[in-house]
Amino acid sequence: MSRKIGIEEVKQIAIGAALLGSGGGGNPYIGKMMAISAIKEYGPVTLLSPTEMPEDSFFVSASMIGAPAVAMEKFPNGGEFKRSFDMYAQYSGKKISGTFPVEAGGINSMMPIVAAAKLGLPVIDVDGMGRAFPELQMSTFFLGGHPVTPMVLTDERGNTTLVNTVDSFWAEKIGRNITVQMGASSTSVSDGMTAKQLNESGIVNIMTFCQKIGKLIQHANKFKSIEGALNKLLEYTHGYKFLSGKITDISHVTEGGFNYGTTTIQGIEDDSDNVGKISFQNENIIMKINGQVVATAPDLIMMIDGDTLLPVTNEEARYGKRVYVIGLPANEKWRTDAGIKLVGPRYFKYDVDYVPIEERYADYMSRKEEV
Repeated sequence: MSRKIGIEEVKQIAIGAALLGSGGGGNPYIGKMMAISAIKEYGPVTLLSPTEMPEDSFFVSASMIGAPAVAMEKFPNGGEFKRSFDMYAQYSGKKISGTFPVEAGGINSMMPIVAAAKLGLPVIDVDGMGRAFPELQMSTFFLGGHPVTPMVLTDERGNTTLVNTVDSFWAEKIGRNITVQMGASSTSVSDGMTAKQLNESGIVNIMTFCQKIGKLIQHANKFKSIEGALNKLLEYTHGYKFLSGKITDISHVTEGGFNYGTTTIQGIEDDSDNVGKISFQNENIIMKINGQVVATAPDLIMMIDGDTLLPVTNEEARYGKRVYVIGLPANEKWRTDAGIKLVGPRYFKYDVDYVPIEERYADYMSRKEEV
C-alpha cells in the first residue's frame, strides 16, 4: 500500500536497517540526518510496493559505496544524486520512475529517501539483500540474472563516472578502485530494473520490515525489562541470542575500500565462561564462541546495545560497551546453492561450510548444556 515516509518513519527505518546491516551498511546516524534534512526541505517521500507501479516502469538504486568508517568523516554535498540520475537517464535513454535501496544498511536504507526527496520520485519497498553485504554483486538481483551496471559513481568534489562492465564481478573491482581514488567513499546509482523485475528478484517489503523493527526498538523501554523487549524482537525477526557480554578488544583496519577486523566480546553473568569473536569485512561474516562457529554469512550477525537494544555498528563499537550478540536467518533466496556460493563463508576465505543458523544455534545450545 502506498504511504508516506516522514521524519518519524525515517528514524524507525534507520534503526531497523542498522540492525539488518549486520554491523556494516554505513553509519545510521549520518544517513538518518541526511534523509531528515531532505524531507524537511522537500517534504515526505512516497513509499510504494513494486506491484503498485506499471510492470515496465524503470527504477535505479541509490546508495553509497566504500568503507563505512570513512563515510563518518566524508559527507556527500547533496548534489551527487541529481548528477548521477541525469547521467544514467542520458546514457540509458530510459525515464527513471523512482528509486530503491540496494541493501538494508544504516546509510544505504536512507540514500534512496534522500534521492527521492530531492528529485520528487517515489521509493520502492524492495532491496537486493534483506541485510547488508560488502560487494556490489552480492545481491538477489544478481542471482536473478540482473547486472549491476550501468553504474554512475560520484563524489563530493563533482567527479562523475559512468561504469559499464562485462559482468557484476568486474563492476565490483572497477567500481571499488574508482571509489578508493575518490577517497574510499562515493555515491552510486546502479541496478536498473523494471517494477516486474524488482518484484521477482528483490526482497519485497524490506523498508516496512525495517520500520517495524525500528519501532519495536524505539519502544523497548515500555517493556517490563530489556530482556522482555529483546525476546519480542527475537520473536518478530525469528532471531537467536548467542551472548550477553562486554566488548574487550577491537582490531580494525581500512584497506582497499573495506573495513576489516575482529571484535572480541567477553561474556557476563550467565555467559561469563564464554568468549565470542566476530570477524567482519564491513559486515559481520562469521562468529565463534569459545572457538566454535555459531553463525556465518549469509545469516545475519549483529551486536545490540545491552541497555537500549539499539544496533551497534562496527565503527561504533567501543571497548567496555555492554552488548547482546544476536543472529537472524537470511532470506531464503540466499540459502540456495548459488546464494551460498556467492556470499557464504568460503567466499570470504573461511574454511567453513554454511550451516543454517537455526541448526548451529541448536548445536551450540546442546553443547552448552553438556558442559
